[in-house]
Amino acid sequence: MIKKIIENLEKSNCSVDGIFIQAVSEVMNSLQPVIENDDRYETYAILERIVTADRIIQFKVQWVDDHNHVHVNNGYRIQYNNALGPYKGGLRFHPSVTEGMLKFLAFEQIFKNSLTGLPIGGGKGGSDFDPKGKSDFEIMNFCRAFMRELHLYIGARIDVPAGDIGVGNREIGFLFGEYKRITRNYDGVLSGKPFTFGGSLLRPEATGYGVVYFAQEMLKEELEEVLENQICTVSGAGNVALHTIEKLQHIGAKVVTCSDSEGTIYDPSGINLTLLRILKDDGRRLSLENYATQVQGSQYIKKADYPIGGHATWNIPCFAAFPCATQNELTEMDAQILVNNGCVAVIEGANMPTQPKAIELFLREGVLFAPGKASNAGGVAVSEFEMSQNASMEKWSYEKVDAKLKEIMCQIYKRVALTAKEYGKERNFVDGANIAAFKRLAEAMILEGV
Repeated sequence: MIKKIIENLEKSNCSVDGIFIQAVSEVMNSLQPVIENDDRYETYAILERIVTADRIIQFKVQWVDDHNHVHVNNGYRIQYNNALGPYKGGLRFHPSVTEGMLKFLAFEQIFKNSLTGLPIGGGKGGSDFDPKGKSDFEIMNFCRAFMRELHLYIGARIDVPAGDIGVGNREIGFLFGEYKRITRNYDGVLSGKPFTFGGSLLRPEATGYGVVYFAQEMLKEELEEVLENQICTVSGAGNVALHTIEKLQHIGAKVVTCSDSEGTIYDPSGINLTLLRILKDDGRRLSLENYATQVQGSQYIKKADYPIGGHATWNIPCFAAFPCATQNELTEMDAQILVNNGCVAVIEGANMPTQPKAIELFLREGVLFAPGKASNAGGVAVSEFEMSQNASMEKWSYEKVDAKLKEIMCQIYKRVALTAKEYGKERNFVDGANIAAFKRLAEAMILEGV
């Protein structure tokens, strides 16, 4: 049955980015023991329904730049599944955005949101608009044009988008302002808002902090190890990477790498986070090459100078690795180097950054591997906290949000680990996460009927 579903998807999605098929295949391959033991899933066609989005919305975004030139971009919102609650998932503004990429991200989101135990469904959206190099007014004009289309499909109990790559406090603020102008509603229709008007404390930090909280719990329970005083490698230099580095440093780990699209910084004395933030400030986005010129003893390794099929970040010996850049960044070659260098754990901060063959290698070699749908769920968890605060017109303290975030991440680890053990897949957190998320989601779909 699973083989047939994947084959049908490949036929019907032949024009869509293959990463969606990759994501579906990974989940489906985990579900065989569950499907075999409960004929309700076949009776209610749960697998066929779960791999098909509720709706895919595409619209034209017309906006005017500072020189009065008209531009047109594609806008999308994929409302994938709302069996557990309102659609919830980020908006991504980046030239690489396609329908296929968003289908993959929305599909992953329904499982990630299910794992949190919170009442939220899954969705994703965005545009191929590039905020890089644009003025604040150009970004505002685009956001207003985008919301003029998007507002037709969202609502506090319908679909609550958040930020993602290219969409931070600034963009969410512009989007919310336009939504309010159009609808006259001051409700929690977006999360990730500035704290001044409805945002939650800790939202920018949540994904990166959550990754570290998950890693701490996993290492403590599985290996009786801690991250303090351990060498860690991190890829990326965006929001998730920065806050993963920040939290690792806060608990006493030594982070020696970060990266961007052009290359990798290796700083054996530990990444200077203050300098990194200056270089990657939204208004500047300077190359990491500038880091090496300012920090003695650090090394900048250009991507073009590294062998094809590998990445310099993962060539550095480490105790734990945190891929926080982009999908499929960690290859089988990288995985073999990490294994050879004695890495004991790989914890995903990005969405599906590890290629399938690399995951197989980690599992085969006994390296603890935390899939992103489990380990990076902290961002969406705090987004739901923001929804709760908006609904009750309350403001939670930093300490309360942080404590609830840590509790959620520990619960996710336990849910995943226990499920893996229950199905004879101990320490296989990929299968554990997929099965645990699927069972909660499928149960809701069965109880709601067709």
